[in-house]
Amino acid sequence: MEKKDSKSTKEKETKLKVNKENNKNRHEVEITIEGEKWQEALKKSYEKNNKKAKIDGFRPGKAPYDVFVKHYGIESLFEEAINSVIDFAFEKALSDNKIEPVVQPSVAIKEVGKDKAILVFVIITKPEVKINKYKGLNIKKDKLKVTKEEINDEIDHLLEQYAELEIKDGKVENGDTVILDYEGFKDNVPFEGGKTENYSLEIGSNTFIPGFEEQLIGMGKDEEKEIEVTFPEDYHAENLKGAKAIFKVKIHEIKVRKNRELNEEFFEDLGMDGVNSKETLEQSIKEHIESHKKVDIENKFIDELMEAIGKNTEVDIPDEMVSEEVERLLKRAEENLRYQGVTLDLYYQFTKTTETDLRNQLEPEAFKNVLYRLILEKVIEIEDIKVEDSEISKEISETAKKYNAKEDEVVNELGGRDMVKYDLEVRKAFDKLTEYNEAK
Repeated sequence: MEKKDSKSTKEKETKLKVNKENNKNRHEVEITIEGEKWQEALKKSYEKNNKKAKIDGFRPGKAPYDVFVKHYGIESLFEEAINSVIDFAFEKALSDNKIEPVVQPSVAIKEVGKDKAILVFVIITKPEVKINKYKGLNIKKDKLKVTKEEINDEIDHLLEQYAELEIKDGKVENGDTVILDYEGFKDNVPFEGGKTENYSLEIGSNTFIPGFEEQLIGMGKDEEKEIEVTFPEDYHAENLKGAKAIFKVKIHEIKVRKNRELNEEFFEDLGMDGVNSKETLEQSIKEHIESHKKVDIENKFIDELMEAIGKNTEVDIPDEMVSEEVERLLKRAEENLRYQGVTLDLYYQFTKTTETDLRNQLEPEAFKNVLYRLILEKVIEIEDIKVEDSEISKEISETAKKYNAKEDEVVNELGGRDMVKYDLEVRKAFDKLTEYNEAK
């Protein structure tokens, strides 16, 4: 829960009161903790802080309450005491006002002293959603079609992917793969990360500094050469940006890509079930393309459908809901980058952007996600969509079997039975919307 100091509370209060007049979903709730509850919080704070107190004449944890307060001041107990009552105060704010938050609330300290603490919660509730039209929108779903050209392109890709390299005599040509040693020098001094042995490099792949690969063309086996290059101005290493460098290279082997044929050996290398001929390969590829196209077609239909309903929807979405969704998308982006071995800081460096730039980039998607979620929840309400407990159990059981996992592990991974229920409700809502709106 976000906590703010007293100064920022006053600044925020003014803004909230202005916004509150125009936003029924922003609630500023004041909760006072006093009496026995507050004294108990102060005592707990004292017991925790006293363990590390250094007071002459007393061992850590043995100074009496009055001695501790006299030495450190009662103010030293406030932070820990506030932290210990925040959850209680928040639950009280919700129950007293009978409201349910849709985003993580913020809390500010309005007043704190030896007798009481006054906390101010800013709680955002779900906005009212009015859908003027969600039936009869006649959204056309694309037809599923796989062309002969698409199948042949995929076969060509597989032939290239499984192509073998064989050693060749002669000189390096564009498209060849060379095995080489290289060492880089700047101002006649080797630089860090500039030396590698037996490196495999495809000429024309443009994976090296501009000009490096081109200067290998025409070299022969066991030939050595010095190559002069200039690092790009946006190179990731600061000491090499725009710098001239010399690479000493030696070619060990030159290999040429050998084209594969659709024969028994190739089908065995593919290792695809049931694929042992050109005909069975074409059928397998066709089915693979169809499965991907079905997903793409369905996603496109849903996007167009939700966009159309969105244009017929009235809702005032609180900024906090969008901000929280931006945060979720940012974490997902960070996870995706991590799988690729890239950190966010490295991403910002490569793309010459900042976290603010990425947040701004994610904001339209975040707004759309929140809008569509609110629309679906309203459709669930209007259509009185229900999910039985047996349906939840069946979904969990089938998911567990699919991934060869235990049911309790599936429930935990999916966020609990309530999340499974919500997901099933959303699916039923999509089924209803498809039934009402797909062009015949």
